[in-house]
Amino acid sequence: MFDLKTPSTTDKAALYADLLSAADALTRDEPDAIANMANLSALIWQYLPDLNWAGFYRMIGDELVLGPFQGKAACIRIALGKGVCGTAAATRETQCVEDVHAFPGHIACDAASRSEVVVPVIHDNRVIAVLDLDSPIPARFDSDDVAGLDVLVALIASRIA
Repeated sequence: MFDLKTPSTTDKAALYADLLSAADALTRDEPDAIANMANLSALIWQYLPDLNWAGFYRMIGDELVLGPFQGKAACIRIALGKGVCGTAAATRETQCVEDVHAFPGHIACDAASRSEVVVPVIHDNRVIAVLDLDSPIPARFDSDDVAGLDVLVALIASRIA
């Protein structure tokens, strides 16, 4: 078992390197996708500051369905192209939104959320899930977060398929 330590760095590159190492250690030998998503949600919740939601929506048929997460209860189903999560899944591109209230069609599961980043999880050339992070702080996420989360998702895609 990996010994999880509370991250103590404010350097984002180092923070994401530590998060990637911990995620790799936690999921490397576990074949169960749901267990891996659950542990990854908890790990992200522990490592990244200023979040009010961290988790996964799984692609089931032609919609996103709530998966393991940390935070308040959330919307259960999201149509492709709807909200930040549905847009990320439909475009296959990471969405980094400084102000969710300005995002057309934003789905407000938690009114306290102000910014959001959503990374599509692509395995065998299909979207299998999205990783969704919300923050109560406007413009909480930046290009360093996008880069770090893109690398994380590339690592874990086959482990949550």
